[in-house]
Amino acid sequence: MNIYYHTLPNGLRLVHVMTATQVAWCGLAINAGSRDEVDGHYGLAHFVEHTIFKGTSHRRAWHILNRMERVGGELNAYTTKEGTMLYSVFPRQHLPRAVDLLGDLVQWSVFPQDELDRERDVVLEEAASYRDTPSDAVYDDFEDLLFAGSELGHNILGRKQDLERLTREDCMRYLKNLYVPVNMAFFSVGPERPERVFRLAEKSLGGMNHSVAPHHRQVPPEVPAFKRVINIGTHQAHTIVGARVPDMSHPLRHALMLLNNILGGPGMNSLLNVELRERRGYVYTVESTLTLLSDCGWMEIYLGCDPADVKSSLRVIERITARLGQERMTERRLDAYKKQYCGQLVVAADSTEFLAMNAGRGLLYRGQVATVDDTIARIQAITPDQLAQAASYLSATRLSSLTFQ
Repeated sequence: MNIYYHTLPNGLRLVHVMTATQVAWCGLAINAGSRDEVDGHYGLAHFVEHTIFKGTSHRRAWHILNRMERVGGELNAYTTKEGTMLYSVFPRQHLPRAVDLLGDLVQWSVFPQDELDRERDVVLEEAASYRDTPSDAVYDDFEDLLFAGSELGHNILGRKQDLERLTREDCMRYLKNLYVPVNMAFFSVGPERPERVFRLAEKSLGGMNHSVAPHHRQVPPEVPAFKRVINIGTHQAHTIVGARVPDMSHPLRHALMLLNNILGGPGMNSLLNVELRERRGYVYTVESTLTLLSDCGWMEIYLGCDPADVKSSLRVIERITARLGQERMTERRLDAYKKQYCGQLVVAADSTEFLAMNAGRGLLYRGQVATVDDTIARIQAITPDQLAQAASYLSATRLSSLTFQ
């Protein structure tokens, strides 16, 4: 695997990860998400992600839908709190088709009103169905509380009253202001030579304007720790417990990644799964999630259990995180955790999807792609003191919780 970089005259950064696969990926990582919306337009970033496929100056929605699918490929997108990924996966020979389509979407989307009205119903239904799944909805409500009073403190899917009044002009303005070269990164993974990839990107994206995106982001203020219980009449309780942690550029970011995996990673031998499920039988599910943004981050632990076991589970979590923050883990035990996590990274990196998304996000936010070897080296360098410092962000006085039951 080799990584190649290039920058177009208009400022758009490009990265190509050359692999020997028969399946290729390409896309655009855009530094624009729900935190870039203004009050009254909540849900706009996600709505644009949906409706950008609904027509351009050159193609109708039906032609966009079929452009990649007719050759066995896919076209997709997703939105986060500060980013949007627009991408395609396809048999390797169809790279020109994919790059041309992406260029058309980000430059010439016209957001036809009739298509917007139809898709608005789809997005409203998505938001409604999400609320019907407490194990999903509790994450959004917890984050709204954790970032109350800031641009991060609202749901990515938006509010019904806002979604109902979003217009074609709102979508066009959002695209014009934020989907600009200096605010995006083009990524590609596949067997093509980098010279050809970069030529295709310049042909389709080189004509974009040089406008500077008007970001007005501010670091969200800290809020006091909270413990909330909301009765919704479910048989199982759904709880999130978590706290703010540093951002993606902080020196402890890799220690936080390892800590997250130790606490509630995908393995059945994760610390919380062993303590809460295997030893005590308190929970049906427990998992930990780490989110690192450009100026802040947070770690969340989700547990699904009987309502009668919520308080006991939270006490166990507080004891475990306190111990990790106050005691220095032995080198032998820490090495075992490192070995497991690094192995998981190697397995994950065998996926071309992982390579593609990692390349896009890496170039957009850090200016370069962190290879698995780079990440493993940083994980191996973590000391017991650094792990304890990372765990100190989850002290009992900092932990907040939200329970739906």
